[in-house]
Amino acid sequence: MLRPLNPAMAATFPPPVMEARRWLEGVTFRPDRPLINVSQAAPVDPPPQGLRQALAEAALNDPGAHLYGAVLGMRELRAEIAAQWSAAYGGRIVPEQVAITSGCNQAFTAVMATLAGAGDEVILPTPWYFNHKMWLDMQGIRTVPLSTGPGLVPDAEAAVRLITDRTRAIVLVSPNNPGGAEYPAETLAAFRDLARARGLALIVDETYRDFDARSGAPHDLFADPDWADVFIHLYSFSKAYRLTGHRVGAIVASAARLAEVEKFLDTVAICPSQLGQIGALWGMRNLGQWLQGERAEILSRRAALEQGFARLPGWRLLGCGAYFAYAEHPYPLPSPELARRLVHEAGVLMLPGTMFMPEDDPAGARQMRIAFANVDAGGIRALVDRLAALPPRP
Repeated sequence: MLRPLNPAMAATFPPPVMEARRWLEGVTFRPDRPLINVSQAAPVDPPPQGLRQALAEAALNDPGAHLYGAVLGMRELRAEIAAQWSAAYGGRIVPEQVAITSGCNQAFTAVMATLAGAGDEVILPTPWYFNHKMWLDMQGIRTVPLSTGPGLVPDAEAAVRLITDRTRAIVLVSPNNPGGAEYPAETLAAFRDLARARGLALIVDETYRDFDARSGAPHDLFADPDWADVFIHLYSFSKAYRLTGHRVGAIVASAARLAEVEKFLDTVAICPSQLGQIGALWGMRNLGQWLQGERAEILSRRAALEQGFARLPGWRLLGCGAYFAYAEHPYPLPSPELARRLVHEAGVLMLPGTMFMPEDDPAGARQMRIAFANVDAGGIRALVDRLAALPPRP
């Protein structure tokens, strides 16, 4: 007989993107009206030719690319991140304060493993990134939702009321997944000051930093000479260089914190992918101009979506930026039901807000997330046209 599941694992909801994909089973789409998939933000195109060539040459000619490496990652990649981030953010970061992980999700889980255990609490603004919530649930850590205000930007003063003696960290994502909001530098500084005053860690996931609409550094947290006492930065190479399948992320934190992270990583993956790290390093050194072109394209798609939704009756954009838009829909039915109907009636796959909100928060039933990074301007126009053509009560 199968032994009972770990109760914390059993209580964790299924992966939302995989659940949404199952809505497509048995559904066919006309060639002249193909599916518009705005459910997931991962790039679907391969890396640029030069990066693929670098990966191929390493696979063929570098024996070390197929061996175990350092648990915290390649020294060269850690040093490159330290140097580029120091210049970009106007602070001082050394290689010993950088670790490479198998994707940014692993960066989050590794950091959280050093911070909190069963019965502890972590504050997440809503709508939240569902994988963060899933990991906390699996570990028996209580997620404390922080409602966000206009533009889906959280407020540090509101977070004060949520802190207890069990609180261990505050987690922010900017530009935000799922909301698209770009948090002002003043907001991040206020959360840093709050975390420092209350002895908490401030984790900022900047997976989408390369697609921020603002010029210059999005914050000055690294300019604080004591940043490592409170601030933990997470990053992903998946979006910048289309390396999703190679799983390369990063943590920037104190060397003492990374010594604890190393214990976690050594028992989970031993080391990040050598080929993935080679690709990330090549990208950092050679694809700056190309990445600026990618950013410009994402910003143009953002503008197209904002313009489209401005003429879409009843829909209201709550946030839009980087890869995402987050909107209120005008229909009386809850968002999970609307999401399923959109597949059949509009040929559109998008995720309902209930996947990003607490179960007891009624706002999720009125909200939808649109991941538009894989849909060009023409596709965005088609998306808006299909939504506009829906009957008032689908």
